[in-house]
Amino acid sequence: MKIRLIRFPLLIITTVAALSLIACGSNQDNANTTATSTVTPPPTQILKVVSTPHAVLDLKATHGEQDEARPELHVVSPTEGAVINGSVVAVKLHLTGDLKGYQPHKDPATQKGNHIHVILDNEPYEAYYELDQPFELRNVVAGKHTLRVFPSRPWHESYKSEAAFRMVTFTVKGGGDASKPTTTKAGQTMANSNSSGTAPREGKDMKASTAGDVDPAKPLLTYSRPKGEYKEADADPIMIDFWLSNAKLKGDGGEYRVRYIVDDDEPRFIDKWGPVWLSGWLAGKHTVRLELLGPDEFPVKNGDFNITTREITIVK
Repeated sequence: MKIRLIRFPLLIITTVAALSLIACGSNQDNANTTATSTVTPPPTQILKVVSTPHAVLDLKATHGEQDEARPELHVVSPTEGAVINGSVVAVKLHLTGDLKGYQPHKDPATQKGNHIHVILDNEPYEAYYELDQPFELRNVVAGKHTLRVFPSRPWHESYKSEAAFRMVTFTVKGGGDASKPTTTKAGQTMANSNSSGTAPREGKDMKASTAGDVDPAKPLLTYSRPKGEYKEADADPIMIDFWLSNAKLKGDGGEYRVRYIVDDDEPRFIDKWGPVWLSGWLAGKHTVRLELLGPDEFPVKNGDFNITTREITIVK
């Protein structure tokens, strides 16, 4: 009697072992894949100084000789040291100097144009385009106030010639309600037409001063740009600009520096007086802080005006 060997169990065992090895290898691959996969971090804002953008260079070209103008601005009212009874303050300005055709005016088509930056106390400026139209501040609270003005180009770069900048202080008695903003004569938001259909009142709602007294003979930094909301092509690059009184920066033969800090980034410095263009902004809200530093590298004290922080919004 012959005995037959049954071989298929070995085949089955071999096949099961091979499948087990494949499964182990597959699990190992999955483990490796899981271990090496990462979450993409949010983008980091890296700002860099760049040249003047082409859009501004094009505006400069159309500006012609005006870009080299040396405007002289005069504050007709309020006068220095004036005491104003009531909460309404009328602002009247007069422009002279080597204008080379420079005149404040807003182009209805582009909504741009030469204008005057008007700053009450240390609040953000209001662009004043039509000097022949009324400019009234209403609900100005009682106390001492500072008004600063200087001419600007359509892209908000200030003219930095001597006598372009003016500052006056005045006192309001019997002023408005400190819990409410300064408004136009009609009681509406400035820069809107009032309900009576008369000429629009240029201006802006302004808060009560918290900046303290300023000494006109001491070094003074007046924050100008950036300001407000930036969209589309205007959102990058963005200009830093300011007015400097009674001080020269190191790069201009002086002893002072301007320090700027964006959000919580490392401080940077401006050593020549002129606009600085920054590129690389991310969408969202940002803070920009400007400080005037003295020869000792500490901020110069002058009514808290030499340290100013603004919040801006980038929309992309």
